[in-house]
Amino acid sequence: MSKELEEGLELALDWNKLEKAVEGTKGIIPVAVQHADTKEVVLVAYINQIAFEESLKRKMLVLWSSSRQELWVKGLTSGETFELLEAYVNCEQNSLLFVVRPNRGGICHTKNAKGEPRNCYYRKINLDTSTLENTDA
Repeated sequence: MSKELEEGLELALDWNKLEKAVEGTKGIIPVAVQHADTKEVVLVAYINQIAFEESLKRKMLVLWSSSRQELWVKGLTSGETFELLEAYVNCEQNSLLFVVRPNRGGICHTKNAKGEPRNCYYRKINLDTSTLENTDA
């Protein structure tokens, strides 16, 4: 992904993400990830049965990478891992909510001006102009 897409201030929504996420993948559902202390939604990702079972077993955030088509232990390479504290399922049992606590820092692969990982929802959409405002510069 480009730096402009990930950190720019132009709104460019990927309306085809779900089609790309399920391409070549069977059995995934979305999972919203919420910070236990701030209650902030820090990430929306995908999970399959294996990642779900690994998350429960390890008590840490394990996901399915739709771009790499592989199991993704969040933070395994960066050290930014997340302890799984609670898990919820929605009424139709087709999405999850994981409540996590970071062991070190933020969850996003992008970094703020201080070089620290941030949460994924760091740009606010102006409802009048559809422009973006960086809330974690």
